[in-house]
Amino acid sequence: MKGKLYLIPTTLGDTEPLEVMPISVKKVIEHLDFFIVENEKSARRFIKKITPTKSQPSLELLLLDKYSNDIEIQNYLNVCNNGVSVGLLSEAGVPAVADPGASIVKLAHEKGIQVVPLVGPSSILMAMMASGMNGQNFAFNGYLPIDKSERKKAIKELEKLSRDKGQSQIFIETPYRNDKMLDDLKVILSPDTHICIACDITLPSEYIKTFTVKEWRNIKTDLHKRPTIFIVHK
Repeated sequence: MKGKLYLIPTTLGDTEPLEVMPISVKKVIEHLDFFIVENEKSARRFIKKITPTKSQPSLELLLLDKYSNDIEIQNYLNVCNNGVSVGLLSEAGVPAVADPGASIVKLAHEKGIQVVPLVGPSSILMAMMASGMNGQNFAFNGYLPIDKSERKKAIKELEKLSRDKGQSQIFIETPYRNDKMLDDLKVILSPDTHICIACDITLPSEYIKTFTVKEWRNIKTDLHKRPTIFIVHK
């Protein structure tokens, strides 16, 4: 029998893994030695934290980042043909959602390898849950353009999409530009449009608030270098 590909969630920050994910994640990691990861150092730290007794020298970690060779990646799941299962780790949250791991999941399906997603924290879904917006109809848009005019156009288009379809629009920003993003939203969006700011999810400093643009204009908040999800609903 072929090995499986386990999609292993990680924490969204410096929290104890078993505070935010089920024991089943720990049990799976205990039985795996092959992992596909974005960063070896942080992956080893997470594995050690959730399974302190696991032998680190026995681990084989394959890197999946912007420097990875496409031809080499095609061989990352070859061990599954020998009955060996592989774990796919994200840097934060769940693999393959706003994450380069999606290419490995696609490869697994092409090779007839069973894909097993494990339960864990997803900042996108947790923000949506806590926003009070339309959980029946929403879209994740990734990063918006950096260019000022293109960004303004993208923000107005998302607002129009939300108004026309009743669809909540989710997006993210590079953490050091979060405050500038919120400033832009306050200026560009209509006063009655709602914005949800979901910051530091699952951490002690967690901050999740939904207000209209008009209300946000009177609120001071510091999002600098803090992982943040933005959601807009007209």
